[in-house]
Amino acid sequence: MKALVLNQVTIMLRASHQALIHDLSLSVAPGEVTTIMGASGSGKSTLLNFIGGHLDPAFVAQGQVSIGDRVLNALPAEARQIGFLFQDDMLFPHLSVGSNLAFGLAASVRGRRLRRERVEAALSIAGLSGFYDRDPATLSGGQRARAALMRTLLAEPKALLLDEPFSKLDQEMRDDMRRFVFEHAREQDLPVLLVTHDEADARAASGPIVRLQG
Repeated sequence: MKALVLNQVTIMLRASHQALIHDLSLSVAPGEVTTIMGASGSGKSTLLNFIGGHLDPAFVAQGQVSIGDRVLNALPAEARQIGFLFQDDMLFPHLSVGSNLAFGLAASVRGRRLRRERVEAALSIAGLSGFYDRDPATLSGGQRARAALMRTLLAEPKALLLDEPFSKLDQEMRDDMRRFVFEHAREQDLPVLLVTHDEADARAASGPIVRLQG
């Protein structure tokens, strides 16, 4: 894997040209979790949306985003190979747990049998063996969060963006999910950018902390 690099990124409100983020440069090494902190409205989630190719038209951005020597700015979101985890798990209610994970599989994984094997293996890693045909509505919050992570990783991303993914979990579950997410991201040598308000999240990430001025 290669580093996720931001070079002189500035994000402004289009209407007023007010800068939320000014001239931000950072490099997130493979296997490293860098935490972005700041008050509400400081541009944390907007920064992740810019990196992922989902910037709201209300904003305009300058600067370069790259993974290694691959510049992402001109690429559509689906071509950037960046995984997202949000506050909500975003599991599709009309699909089984297994079908939700299969939706995330990389296009290079072909054939019904191989795809099923990959999903079953991911479910096992997540402690969800035997859950392929389960309705997502029957899962606990922690189970849903683990399923969402495995779906993201099955897409074989080159970087992972985390937008307050632990904020809706109770404290014990939050500790478990932090360990689960960070361990699996590091096993896959992914550069990770975490947005959070929680100092405990930042400590658990044990990487650099960038504080935005709101």
